[in-house]
Amino acid sequence: MYQAIVVGAGHAGCEAALALSRLGKKTLLVTGNIDFVASMPCNPSIGGPAKGILAREVDALGGEMGLNADKTYIQMRLLNQSNGPAVQALRCQSDKYAYHDAMLKTIKSTPNLTLIEGYVKHLNTNDDKHLEGITLEDGRIFESNIVILTTGTYLNSICFKGSDEVHSGPEGQKTYSSLSENLKELGFKILRLKTGTPPRVLDSSIDYSKMIIQPGDQDKLGFSYRTTTFLPLDKQVPCYLIHTTKETHKIILDNLSKSAMYGGEITGIGPRYCPSIETKLVRFKDKESHQLFIEPVSLSSHKMYLQGFSTSMPEDIQDEMVHSLPGFENAKILEYAYAIEYDAIDPIQVTLSLESKIIKGLFTAGQINGTSGYEEAAGQGLIAGINASRLLDNKEPLILRRDEAYIGVLIDDLVTKGTEEPYRMLTSRAEYRLLLRHDNADTRLTPYGHMVGLINDEDYKKFLDKEKIIQEEKERLKTIYLTGKTETNNICEKLGLSLISVKESLYDLIKRPDYTYKLALLVDGEEPKLRDDIIDQIEIDIKYEGYIKKARKEADELKRVDGIKIPKDIDYDDIHNIASEAKEKLKLIAPESIGQASRISGVNPADLSILLVYIRSRRGKNE
Repeated sequence: MYQAIVVGAGHAGCEAALALSRLGKKTLLVTGNIDFVASMPCNPSIGGPAKGILAREVDALGGEMGLNADKTYIQMRLLNQSNGPAVQALRCQSDKYAYHDAMLKTIKSTPNLTLIEGYVKHLNTNDDKHLEGITLEDGRIFESNIVILTTGTYLNSICFKGSDEVHSGPEGQKTYSSLSENLKELGFKILRLKTGTPPRVLDSSIDYSKMIIQPGDQDKLGFSYRTTTFLPLDKQVPCYLIHTTKETHKIILDNLSKSAMYGGEITGIGPRYCPSIETKLVRFKDKESHQLFIEPVSLSSHKMYLQGFSTSMPEDIQDEMVHSLPGFENAKILEYAYAIEYDAIDPIQVTLSLESKIIKGLFTAGQINGTSGYEEAAGQGLIAGINASRLLDNKEPLILRRDEAYIGVLIDDLVTKGTEEPYRMLTSRAEYRLLLRHDNADTRLTPYGHMVGLINDEDYKKFLDKEKIIQEEKERLKTIYLTGKTETNNICEKLGLSLISVKESLYDLIKRPDYTYKLALLVDGEEPKLRDDIIDQIEIDIKYEGYIKKARKEADELKRVDGIKIPKDIDYDDIHNIASEAKEKLKLIAPESIGQASRISGVNPADLSILLVYIRSRRGKNE
C-alpha cells in the first residue's frame, strides 16, 4: 500500500509526486507513457508575464520547475524591463526534450517515489466516499487513501483538424476515457474545455532573412534561487518575430467554416487569452496583422514552433496559411496544428487546499481544475502535494493568501469563482501585484518552503543571509549623506544626474527617477560590491517604498477578513435575511473565511454583515 498516488506525470503531477516523496511519503506516480513525463505538448517555454513569477514561486517553496528550467533552457529573457517591477517576469525558451530528460532523471533518482506506466480506469471508494485506491485499465489495483489527479488535457480528449477528429491526448497519446465517466458517477460536475497548438516547421525550409531576430537578453538570470551556473549569452539560441499578412487573413476567413472551432465539431470553450489564429481574426476584425514568434523546439530537433498560430484548420488549409507568412513561402510542415477538447472538473468542487469537497483524500491539480499552462499546473501540483502530505500528518494545510503569492490568487480564483474557460494567470488578476514581484518570491515564500520541509537548512540559511544583507544595506544607505558640494555635483553632471541642493541620504537619492543604486554609490565614490539580484531588490524596495506600504496596508485588511473563519458545519438555511442568491452561492462554494465569501459573485456587503453577526453570536453561545 502506498501513502499517496499521483495520477499523471505532467508539470502538476511531477511537482506533486516529488513534494510527497521528499516529505517522506511512499508515493506512486502513474503515467500513460514515461516518454512524455513533463512533456511540453504546446509551446516549448517556461515563464512569461505572471507565469514567470509563478515558476519562481514554485522554486521558492521548494519545487522543481525552476531548477529544471534553468538546467535546460536555450534562451532567457526578462520581459517588460521598461515597465514597473510589478509586471516584470522571466521567460525562457526551453529545450523540450532536455526538459523531459532532466525531470525524468530527477524522478527516477528520488527516494520514496515509484514511477509506473498505466491508465487509471476508476477511483476505488467506500460507501462513505473515502478513497481506497485506484484500478488501472489492465486490472492492476493499488491501495491508498490519498490520490492526486493531474490528468492535464488527457481526460476524455479529442484532437481536431478540420472535420477530422481522433480520440487521443496531445501528440497522439492515449486518452483517459473511463475515468471521466467515473468522476461523473462520483458526483463531479464536468466541464468541456478546449485548447490547441500550432504547426511545427522544418528549420532549414525557413528564410530567416525576412524576420526580426529576437536574441536572449540576460546571461545570469534564472528561475531558481538555487541555480549557480547560467548559459552564457553567446551560447543562447535566437528566436524570430514576423507578422501575419493580408493574404494570411484572407485564407483563414475564406475557409472559416472548415475550422473545427467554427464548423461545429468543437463544443468546448477555448482560452480567452491564448486563442487560435482564426479566433483572433474573428474577435479583432480591424487588426491588420498579428505577431508570431518563431521558436526552436530543441537543440536536438529541426522543428521550429510558430507561437501565436494555433489552429484547427484542415491540413491543406494549414499549408496555405503557413506559406502566406514572411519567410515561410517554401516551408515544410513537420507536424500539423490541432485543437484538443477535453474534460475538466468544475473547480468550485475543490477546497483552498485543493482537496475535493466530494471525495475525502482526493486532490486535483492542473488542467483538470480548469487552468491552462505549465506554470499554473506546477503551482497547483506543488500545493496539492504539500497538503496531501500534511493531511497524512494530521497538520493544517498550507493556504497561500492573495497578497502572498500568485499561486494564492490562482487557487482562490478557481475555488471561489470557478471558471468557464481555461484559466490563465495574468498580472491583472492580482490586486496586490506590486507585492508579488518576481524579485521577491523567495522573501515571500521560502519561509513556508522551509516550514513544510521542502527547503533544506543549508538553502534556508543562504536565504536568511541574503535577507540580512538587504536589510543591513538599506539601513546603511540611510546613514550616508551627501550635500550640494561643487565636487559632488560635478560628478552628478558627468553622470547625467539631477544635482543635489540640500543634504540628502543615499537612500533618498535612490528614490529619484534618474538615480539607481549603482549611480548613487558612484556619486559617493563607492563601487557596488553586492550581487545584481540583491541590488535589484534593494533598489525596488527603496524606489517603490510608498506604493509598497500602501499595498501592504490594504493587504493587511484582506488578512484580517481572511482570518475570520466560517465554521465548517454552518447551516446557511439557519441564517435569516441573507439574500437567496447569496445563500445559494454560499452553500455551493462553502467558503472557508469571510474574506473568501466576500469574493463570491452574488454575495453583497449586506449579506456579509449578517453572516458576521451570525458567526459572532454563535461563538458567544459556544463560549
